[in-house]
Amino acid sequence: MYNDNPTLANVQDKQVDEAKQGQVYGEAATQPAAGSKQFYIESYGCQMNFSDSEIVASILGEAGYGPTRDLEAADLILINTCSIREKAEETVRKRLRVFDKVKHRKPGTMVGVLGCMAERLKAKFLEEEKLVDLVVGPDAYRDLPTLVAGAEEGEKGVNVFLSREETYADINPLRLQSNGVTAFISIMRGCDNMCSFCVVPYTRGRERSRNAFSIVAEATNLFDRGFREVTLLGQNVDSYKWTNPETGELVNFAQLLAMTAAVHPDLRIRFSTSHPKDITDDVLYTMRDHENICKYIHLPVQSGNSRILDLMNRTYDREWYKSKIDRIYEIMPDCAISSDVITGFCSETEDEHRETLSMVEYARYSMSYMFYYSERPGTPAARKLTDDVPLDVKKRRLQEVIDLQTTISDELNRKDIGKSFKVLIEGESKRSDADWKGRNSQNKMVIFPKVPGTQPGDYVEVSVHDATSATLLGTQIA
Repeated sequence: MYNDNPTLANVQDKQVDEAKQGQVYGEAATQPAAGSKQFYIESYGCQMNFSDSEIVASILGEAGYGPTRDLEAADLILINTCSIREKAEETVRKRLRVFDKVKHRKPGTMVGVLGCMAERLKAKFLEEEKLVDLVVGPDAYRDLPTLVAGAEEGEKGVNVFLSREETYADINPLRLQSNGVTAFISIMRGCDNMCSFCVVPYTRGRERSRNAFSIVAEATNLFDRGFREVTLLGQNVDSYKWTNPETGELVNFAQLLAMTAAVHPDLRIRFSTSHPKDITDDVLYTMRDHENICKYIHLPVQSGNSRILDLMNRTYDREWYKSKIDRIYEIMPDCAISSDVITGFCSETEDEHRETLSMVEYARYSMSYMFYYSERPGTPAARKLTDDVPLDVKKRRLQEVIDLQTTISDELNRKDIGKSFKVLIEGESKRSDADWKGRNSQNKMVIFPKVPGTQPGDYVEVSVHDATSATLLGTQIA
C-alpha cells in the first residue's frame, strides 16, 4: 500500500490513490486450487479498509474461496468502500457499473459491497440501483459465507449490524498483495469522537479495543514469518483500552506499544491515527525509550482556527494543539509529525483560513493529507451547519495549503542532506529496478542504489545526498 513518495505534500484524495492499489489484491496470495471458487476484492479509503479486506480474505478462504486478481475469472466480486468523501463514493459507483457488465458477461457472478458505504446506502444499492447481491457492514464479515450461500439461491444478502464487541481478534488476516516486509495490525474498531464533519462513528460504530495478547501474538507471528514492520491501526489508537478479564488489569496504548516493541528489537512499530486530545506523555516517553518504535506521529489538526475547531467538535483549540506540538518536539526532537487539513469548512473566513496556514507553518509538518470540505449526509455538520463556502474558494484555499506544505516538506527534507539514517528496505523503487526504496524512522521514503547481498527486510544505513519535497536520495554506507 505504499509508493515511492508517501511524503508527497499535494495529496488531495489519498483514498482514490490507495484504491487504485487495492485493485490488484490477491496477487501475492496463494492461488486457489483448480475448480475452487475465486473472489476478487478492491479496497477504497483508509488503511483500516485495507486491513479489513485481509480479514475478509481469511474468512472467505476458510469457506473455500481463493483470491484472484483477474476480475473476469472471479465468482465473487467485492468492493470495500469508503464514505469519508463524496469523490470516493462516486468512484465506487463507477466501479459497480463495471462489475455489472461482468455479471452480464458471466451469469452467476455475484457482486458485494462491503464497509462504510454498505452501512450507509444499503437500501439504495439493493433496491434502487440493483447492482449488488450482497451488502455487508464492517462488523458483519463473519457472516459473509452464509450471505454468499443465500445469494446463490437468489436471496439478497444483507447484514449491516454494528456490534459493540466485534474486533476479529481471533482471525489471522490473509496478507493480500503483501511485500513480505510491512503489515497492518488492527488494534481497535469504531470511534467515539463525534467530529461534526465525520461519518465514521455512524458507519463503523462505537469504539472497542482488541485483546492485547492477541495483538502481540499477531505481531510475533508476522516477525517469525519475516515481516519487519507493523503498523497498529485504529480510528483513534491513543484511546486504546483493554481490560484483562482474568486479572482486571487495564492495558492502555502506551503499554500496548511497549508490549509490541518487546516482540523483537528488529520489529519496527508504527501506529495510526492519533487524536490530539488522547495522545499522552506516557506514549511519547514510550516512543522515545524504544528504538524500534518509529519517531513519527500522524496528528490531524483539521483547522488552525479555534472557532472552526469548535464547530468541528474537535474538543481542543488552537493554543492547546500548539502546546501538544511543543510537547512532542520537547520529548522527541527528532520526531516527524504529519497532519490532516480541511479547508473551506462551514462559515470559514479568510482570516480563519490564514490561521490554518500559520498552524501548518508552526507545526512544521513533514507532510499532510489535505482536502476541501465535502459535506457527508447524516453528519452533525450536514444537519446543523450550512456548507456556505463557495467551491472555488475552497479549492483556492486548499491550493494555498498544498503550496505551503510542499515548501515546508522540501525544506525539512533538504535539512536531512548529509545525515545518515537506518532504513528498512521495502522493495524496488517504482522508477528503477536498480534502486531500493525504504523508509526511515520518521516515515520518509529513501531511494538508493542496490548493493549486492541486500534484500527487502534488511536494515541498512543510508547517507542522504539529495532530496525533493517527497523523497530522500542516498547511498548505502553500511
